Amino acid sequence: MNNTLSSANATAVAEKKKLSSNFFKKGVTVAILSGMFYGLYSAFLTLGMANGVWADWYGVNNAALSAFVITYMLGALGSALNDTISALWCIGIAAFKGKLGDFFRTLKTKPGRVMVFAALLGGPIASTAYVVALQMAGSIVIPITALCPAIGAIMARILFKQKLTPRMLLGIAICFTAALMIGSTSMSADAPPNLLLGICIAFICAFCWGLEGCIAGYGTSMIDYEIGITIRQSTSGLSNLIILVPIMAMLAGNIGLAPSLVVQAVTSGPAIIWFVVSGFFAVFAYSLWYKGNSMCGAALGMACNGAYSFWGPFFCWLVLGVFVGMEGWTLPPIAWAAAIVMAFGILTIATNPLDLFRRKGA
Repeated sequence: MNNTLSSANATAVAEKKKLSSNFFKKGVTVAILSGMFYGLYSAFLTLGMANGVWADWYGVNNAALSAFVITYMLGALGSALNDTISALWCIGIAAFKGKLGDFFRTLKTKPGRVMVFAALLGGPIASTAYVVALQMAGSIVIPITALCPAIGAIMARILFKQKLTPRMLLGIAICFTAALMIGSTSMSADAPPNLLLGICIAFICAFCWGLEGCIAGYGTSMIDYEIGITIRQSTSGLSNLIILVPIMAMLAGNIGLAPSLVVQAVTSGPAIIWFVVSGFFAVFAYSLWYKGNSMCGAALGMACNGAYSFWGPFFCWLVLGVFVGMEGWTLPPIAWAAAIVMAFGILTIATNPLDLFRRKGA
C-alpha cells in the first residue's frame, strides 16, 4: 500500500515538474516574441511619422511650426496617436473575446487603479520620451531604452527592498557599459546634431519604463494580462491625447494648435495606415510582455523582452532602410555589438545564463 502511494506521489511530482517546465519554456517564448513585436511597432511608428503630413512637418523648409513643436509636441502627438489606436485594437479584441465587461469592472479595483498609475508613467512620460528620442537620434536610442530592466531592478531594491545579488549587479554594470558604447557614437563626425540629446532623453524613457515595470508587476499579478494591457493603452493614449498634447500646445503659445495638428494627423491617409499597423503591433509588444512575466517571472520576462535592444534596430533597419529605402537607418558596428552586450546584461540580471544550458541538458 505504502509502495503504491509512494509511486503515485513520485509520478505526480514528475508530471508537475514537466508541466512547470513546459509552462516556463512557453513563458520565455512569449516574452521573446514581445521584444520582437516591440521592434516591429517601433519601425512602423517611425515610418508613419515620416509620411503624409508628418513629412511636411519635419521638412527642412517648414517655417510654419516652431522648433519646440517639431521636437517635442510632434513626439507627444505621435505617441498619443499610436497608443490611442493601440487602445482601440485592445478594446476590439476584448469585445471579441467577451471581456469588455471585465475591463470596466477591473477599472474600479485597486489593481486596476495601480495599472492606471503605471500607465501614466509609461505613457505620457516614457512613450513620448521614446518617440522624441527616436526622431532625434534614430534607432540607436533603442538599446538605451532597454536599460529599463536594469533600472527596474535598482528601483525594486529602493522601493520594495528586493535583494540585489552580485550577479544582478554584474548584469547592471554590463548594461551600463553597453550604454556607454552606444553613447560613444555621438562623438563621431557624421553623428546627427541632436544625437547626444536624444540619448539623454532615452535615459528618461528607460527610467520611467523601469519604474512602470515595478509598479505594474503588482497589478498584473491579480488581473488578466489582456485586461491589463487594455487599461494600460487606453490610459496612455487618452492622457497623451487630451492632456499632454494640449499642454505642449500651451507651452508653444498656441492652444489651438493641438486640435489642428490632431485633425491633420488623423486625416493624413499615407501616414495613418502605418499608425494602425504600429498600434496593432504595440498591443502584442506590451500584452505578451505582461503574459511572459506572469509565466516565467518578471525578472526573466523583462530580460527576454529587453532583447528588443537588438530587435528594435534590426527591424528599423529592415523596414525603413531595406524595404522603404530611407537613408540614415544603418547602424555602426559598435551599436550592433552594444545591443548584443545589452541583451546579455539584461539576461544576467534575470538569471544565471549557465542555468539555461543546464535546463536544456536536463
